[in-house]
Amino acid sequence: MDMFKALIVGVDDGQRREPMTNSRNKGARGERELASELRKHGYDCHRGMQFKGSPDSPDVTGLPNIHIECKRVERLNIYDAIDQARRDAGDNELPAVFHRKNNCDWLVTMRLDDWMKLYKGEVTDDE
Repeated sequence: MDMFKALIVGVDDGQRREPMTNSRNKGARGERELASELRKHGYDCHRGMQFKGSPDSPDVTGLPNIHIECKRVERLNIYDAIDQARRDAGDNELPAVFHRKNNCDWLVTMRLDDWMKLYKGEVTDDE
């Protein structure tokens, strides 16, 4: 079996699979896609600078007081993703994971206490 066929056909079970995608490129595409969706809602959002794990490096910038962790994957450990967002969020930012699978809508996951702050209007741009 040549290398290309090995990527498409699962050798162990014979199931047909999509070719492997470079996860870094898929992540960057997901970040650009999310920023574009948020711009459609009137926010000046752009892909972050990607300094790897600091408050200065959300995956997408432009939502005031929200630290965005963007995940564009088929399988997601949401608790690991929320932990990453919590570690990376600044003092006045609420951590949120924006995620979607292929052919599915974007979802947003936050801790309940943080979501309630947003819902009650307790978070303002000047915090």
